[in-house]
Amino acid sequence: MMGSGGLIVMDEDNCMVDIAKFFLEFTVDESCGKCTPCRIGTKRMWEILDRITKGKGTVEDLDKLEELAYHVKGNSLCGLGQTAPNPVLSTLRCFRDEYLAHVVDKKCPAGVCKDLLSFEIEKDKCFGCGMCAKQCPAEAITVTDYTAPGKKKPAYSIDKNKCVKCGACIATCKFKAIIKK
Repeated sequence: MMGSGGLIVMDEDNCMVDIAKFFLEFTVDESCGKCTPCRIGTKRMWEILDRITKGKGTVEDLDKLEELAYHVKGNSLCGLGQTAPNPVLSTLRCFRDEYLAHVVDKKCPAGVCKDLLSFEIEKDKCFGCGMCAKQCPAEAITVTDYTAPGKKKPAYSIDKNKCVKCGACIATCKFKAIIKK
């Protein structure tokens, strides 16, 4: 994919769209700026990937991204510009379903892209200890009601508009009652 003499091992917990964006960001920073395809093309490809990872991408963006990647690859003057699109092209070819999940379903299958995540408390697993609410920096977790009449076990919920998706609640919950969707 990128570079030489190295090996990168990934699993299903890695988002291939985010990985392509990461490598492209490196290339954008390293471009000398001498040729337009590399200077402008890599920046535009990064912007498309950024939109996709934020849930604002479209299926048309995938076509634009692929077309732009081939243009940059074929018209850049040096090896950096000629190889910069490789992570994008290989992830588009081998992991197109992940790209489609981002743009069509507005979901990140790996659960990496923060803007496409949501956190929920499974009420049947929650013991009402309130540790998640204490750890939430955005005060997005509050008591909504009590699970049954006469019980003192509160039911918590997460306000999706306040949630900053930091994951502190998941790390704190001993009962694994908070899930990432």
